[in-house]
Parts: sequence; C-alpha cells; structure tokens
Amino acid sequence: MCIGEVVIELARGGDGRFALGCGGDTFNTAVYLARAGNDVAFASAVGDDRYSDTVFAMAAAEGIDCTYLLRVPGRLPGLCLLDAGAQGAKRTHFWRDGSPARELFELPDWGQVAEALLGARLVFLSGITLSLYSNTGIGRVLAVLELARRNGCMVAFDGNFRPHGWNGDLGRARAVCIEALKRTDIALPAFDDEAVLWGDPSPEATVDRLQAFGIGEIAVKNGPGNALIAVATGREAVPVPEIVDPVDPMAAGDGFNAGYLAARLAGESPANAAASAHRLAGAVIRHRGSILPRAGVAVH
Repeated sequence: MCIGEVVIELARGGDGRFALGCGGDTFNTAVYLARAGNDVAFASAVGDDRYSDTVFAMAAAEGIDCTYLLRVPGRLPGLCLLDAGAQGAKRTHFWRDGSPARELFELPDWGQVAEALLGARLVFLSGITLSLYSNTGIGRVLAVLELARRNGCMVAFDGNFRPHGWNGDLGRARAVCIEALKRTDIALPAFDDEAVLWGDPSPEATVDRLQAFGIGEIAVKNGPGNALIAVATGREAVPVPEIVDPVDPMAAGDGFNAGYLAARLAGESPANAAASAHRLAGAVIRHRGSILPRAGVAVH
C-alpha cells in the first residue's frame, strides 16, 4: 500500500496550451509498482467531481486497488500547475489547502484504511505524505505503522522534503520525520533533500544519521551520482549505468523508489535493486511527465 495524495496536474506545453493529467510522488511510485506485477493499493482521498473521476480511471487502468481511495462529497482534489520558468526551469504552483487527502486519517472511514494497512506486506509513504496531515492525522498514521510492523509489515519511507509543504516550519518537519524514521525498515532518501532538512554534508553522513534510528536498509539517491546502499553487512556505491540529459527530471526519485522496492519484493539484493532503480529513473527522465507511456521500459 502507498499512502499520499493525487493532484490534478495542468502542464503548459511549448505551444502555451495546458495538458491535463494527475500525479503525486507516492501515486507515481504506486503506478510503477503495479506495472512490475505487484498487488498495489493506494490510500488517499479525493472529491466526487469529474476530475476526481479521472484519478480513479487512471488508477484502475494501471491495476491499482482503489478501495482505500476515499470519496468526499462536495470536495475537489488538489491542483498543481507546471510551467516553465527562466532558462526552461520547471516551476510548480500548488492549490491544495482544501484537498480531501489532507484529512484522510480524520475522515469517518479512516478506520478502514488503517485496517488495510495492518494487513499489508509493505507500506510506502513520504515526507510529502506526512506534510499533508494535522497533528491528529500524523498521530494516527504513526500509530498504525507501529502496529503494522508488529504484524510483519515492512515500512518504506522517502523523506522527500519540500519546504512549502511544511509552510517553512523546519522544526515540525524534523520532529515528524524523526517519528516516521523510528518506524522505518527501508529508507529511500534523496541526498539533496536531506542536506536541506538536516544539513548532511554527504551521503555517508545521511547513512550515519539514519542508521542511528536502527534502520536496517538504506538507499540514498544522489541524482546522477552513485546511490549509496547501506545494510547490516556494509555499504556499497551503485553507479548510474548511463548519464542521461533529462527531458523532464520530475518523478525521477519516484521511479527510483518503485524500481528499488519492486526488485526487493521480487527477491533481488539491495545492490541489484539499486541498479534496477537507476534504470527506471533514467527511463522516466527521458520523457515528459511523471508517468511513462505503458510501452516504456520495464520496471525491472
């Protein structure tokens, strides 16, 4: 199960027109995990409008279980506008304060989501996921994760730090992420995010900090650099097989996370999983948008 938010995306093309789509960090990962042949459910909340219908349609087309994608009558999903800034840099603008996903663990049916999480083999969430919730919601999701781990579930977490999601409150972001890390089995951080949130000077420092929480498996993403894999038996740098000039770098980390988790669920070693993750991330950034065409490169 993946937990997070799906937003409606409006992406401006070179002709000035906007294309309509949907995405979100953990949702993108869910899509690629499903394409790898895993049984995947996505936990979130949307509205009952026609744009929310497109979210359900896309998830269903990808084989994702929508049972825990809750509908909230009279509400609208969050909106993301993607536009090009100076020198072609991509800018993102969000309208998501009223998104139903923010209240997932306070909705009347949140207990159904919690029950499903308790029976999952793997739960994946991110710092963006946690930034959505009130203190009540965060308390509930952390409690559920703790119980799920006692049931044998593994928790995978990507810090995926975005300052705007936390309203610039680094103290709250750190405090919440610390509690999540205490309940994490597989950490999938991006070094540049960790450097901003924690001041880590190197991927090795990121590993040192995360191992202090007792996390047994860590894969630090580092853009075009080596991914640093750390397990109980040691550390290994796994190089990117090919340096790619990105068409669109969005969702590279989401692709890496999916490639890594899919390979690990299939029984691959952490190092081999990182190599698979690099390949999928490289394929993702060769295309515009977060989701590859279905005829794209296999996940692993």
